[in-house]
Amino acid sequence: MANKANTDATTSAPSSPAAGQPERAEVGVIGGSGFYSFLENVTEVQVDTPYGPPSDSLFLGEISGRRVAFLPRHGRGHHLPPHRINYRANLWALRSLGVRQVLGPCAVGGLRPEYGVGTLLVPDQFVDRTKARAQSYFDGVPRADGSTPNVVHVSLADPYCPDGRKAALVAAQGRGWEAVDGGTLVVVEGPRFSTRAESRWHAAQGWSVVGMTGHPEAALARELELCYTSLTLVTDLDAGAETGEGVSHAEVMRVFAANVDRLREVLFDAVAALPATEDRACLCAGALGGWETGIALP
Repeated sequence: MANKANTDATTSAPSSPAAGQPERAEVGVIGGSGFYSFLENVTEVQVDTPYGPPSDSLFLGEISGRRVAFLPRHGRGHHLPPHRINYRANLWALRSLGVRQVLGPCAVGGLRPEYGVGTLLVPDQFVDRTKARAQSYFDGVPRADGSTPNVVHVSLADPYCPDGRKAALVAAQGRGWEAVDGGTLVVVEGPRFSTRAESRWHAAQGWSVVGMTGHPEAALARELELCYTSLTLVTDLDAGAETGEGVSHAEVMRVFAANVDRLREVLFDAVAALPATEDRACLCAGALGGWETGIALP
């Protein structure tokens, strides 16, 4: 789940779907295995995509009567650094199973003193400072199946689903965790942490938190007409926002472990609070506006 540390938990072996029984889900969670490891009757599904394999198998379980697909962002062994995650394959795999709404929790560094360790912030904007990530399905490059995507310019003025954000905020409040409503997540390439100069610059721009995995997930989700909501957990004050030695990998892991159960509860309540797939009326659901994309979406 986290963009800064290995937070995956050890899990028992999930079952596999019966032959000829396609698995489906309506909600996706891109995070660590700690979110599905305790569920009963988890089904592991391997999905092929035109963009190569996703980070790992998808693990399907049920929450509040809803079928949910969990995808370990970094792989179950946390072997994929942020810049090597196959984001296009991940989102495509989720949609191919029927997912139309995605929750994307991640660990971040706080850029303001008031966003201290343990803060839960639900951003409404992001800034992309990554350098080498495939960030569009509509790049005009021929695919292996012979199709060629058209160049399509999708609006991303408001990158996160308003209904998903509302569900996340209400879920946090219901658990006694007053989340910050709105803010800007600046996404850096990683896997290194920021220098003090970079961190101070990010803070000076008025941005709220910094992470490594929030982009291009949100942009790719919009291109697939998926609802996407980010939930960011502050695990440290970024390098320029504090004195001392700066960000510690060990400290990030410790803080995340101390909050993972609480975050899991919020996520599961948010899943239950999301609108039914057929009731989606947000801008995400019609993001392509009827444009001919040149490729068949799953």
